Amino acid sequence: MDIKMVDLQGQYLRIKNEIGTAIEEVLMSTAFIQGPQVKEFAKNLSDYHRGAHIIPCANGTDALQVAMMALGLKPGDEIILPVHTYVATAEVIALLGLIPVFVEVDENTFNIDASQIKDKITSGTKAIVPVHLYGQCADMTPLLRLAKEYNLFVIEDLAQALGAKYTFSTGETKMAGTIGHVGCTSFFPSKNLGAYGDGGAILTTDKILAEKIQMICNHGQRIKYHHDSIGVNSRLDTLQAAILNVKLKYLDDYTLRRNKVADFYDSQLSKISFLKIPHRASYSTHVFHQYTLKTVGIDRDHFKKYLEDKGIPTMIYYPVPLHLQKAYRQTGTGEGSFPVTEKLSKTVISLPIHTEMTNDELSYICDSIKSYHG
Repeated sequence: MDIKMVDLQGQYLRIKNEIGTAIEEVLMSTAFIQGPQVKEFAKNLSDYHRGAHIIPCANGTDALQVAMMALGLKPGDEIILPVHTYVATAEVIALLGLIPVFVEVDENTFNIDASQIKDKITSGTKAIVPVHLYGQCADMTPLLRLAKEYNLFVIEDLAQALGAKYTFSTGETKMAGTIGHVGCTSFFPSKNLGAYGDGGAILTTDKILAEKIQMICNHGQRIKYHHDSIGVNSRLDTLQAAILNVKLKYLDDYTLRRNKVADFYDSQLSKISFLKIPHRASYSTHVFHQYTLKTVGIDRDHFKKYLEDKGIPTMIYYPVPLHLQKAYRQTGTGEGSFPVTEKLSKTVISLPIHTEMTNDELSYICDSIKSYHG
């Protein structure tokens, strides 16, 4: 059985004709940079996010960098972020001369533990970057309260949670990326809404901030050859925008398919003593970018090898916490500083989850897991 961690080919084949037509239109127009499909995609993604301003860019890392530039963050400013996340979140902070300040995560949701943020706030703190990891929103209510109290920016990293919805205690809902001051996402091919190359976008409900972000993405210019600020060159290719326009129409269906896979796993694996299935927070929907389990009382790496020997791919997100990475080690944050994250790095394992999974594949995976004896 040819089980894939992500089946991009199978997904492509279902929309092959539409993708081909979209690409052909771009090739015939030769408007490869800033063609009309880019504006069309921005408008469609805006509609999907209830009217939020959308600024497409070259990738998710650029999205984070441009957002921080647009907010006027200066070298030496402290930026709070979860220690359990992909390196890009910390990378752009360091590249801009800002200071990453790591915070522990909640052991159930894997997202930043809002209860531990306050102790990390100093007079130099300027922003918080919640990462909506694996597909569901971080707990934004207490985080927003702290941000308001200390006058901090909130920069959402929603690269893994596009389409997730957060529900406040009032019953009001907001889309991931539109809850804080600005949201940043990626269209890396394996993402829930993936391009066929690199791509990203910045979201905000603030019109003035959106205009500033747009200018920074385009070399700091509003009018060609008139540069009002220091900018970068970060554009979404027209070809990628055309592809994303097609795929965006299917995003809700993709989310439904991923949830069905997660439901199948939950039903089959919830009673296995050596595994803890993903926790689903009451305040957020889950788009299941990853289906990440915690192993209990077994050797995670031995379990991983067992599955691989049976033709079942798995991934570890993330094997080395940020505070233990050579590039990001800081005084006072050695081993033992973040016990929850350090434990997660040794116990989590992600199973295959994508839009093309069959019940036969899922049954085989679950039956193989049930047969594991350590």
